[in-house]
Amino acid sequence: MSSTQELTYSDVSEHSSKKDLYLVVHDKIYNASSFVDEHPGGEEVLLDVGGQDATEAFEDVGHSDEAREILEGLLVGNLKRAPGDPAPRTSQPTSASSSSNQGGAAGFSSIGIYAIILLGGVLAFGAYKYLQANSDKA
Repeated sequence: MSSTQELTYSDVSEHSSKKDLYLVVHDKIYNASSFVDEHPGGEEVLLDVGGQDATEAFEDVGHSDEAREILEGLLVGNLKRAPGDPAPRTSQPTSASSSSNQGGAAGFSSIGIYAIILLGGVLAFGAYKYLQANSDKA
């Protein structure tokens, strides 16, 4: 497509079937009709957000950089906002590499779990050696 179109929510909402499926992600409109059968999450996921703003659903899953490249290949145009349209989603796009650095508490808790497992292993080994040494004396 040589030039991008500007469509309204009303225009996008008319494209919500499996054979004619438009999605809005970060105010860009994508034609996902050709990708419905290939989507790793299943067609239901796309059909649930067809003809509407899918930004939140797209970002919540944490799509890979490859998925974002595929999405760019499906670009139809930009969303032209009109009075009365739903407010834009506030979530920002994240790449796969930056999403792994988010949520410091989640990262700490997974490290904490490994530390607890390691500490438990060391204590179990120490108890085993202690009991083995005491059984040799008896």
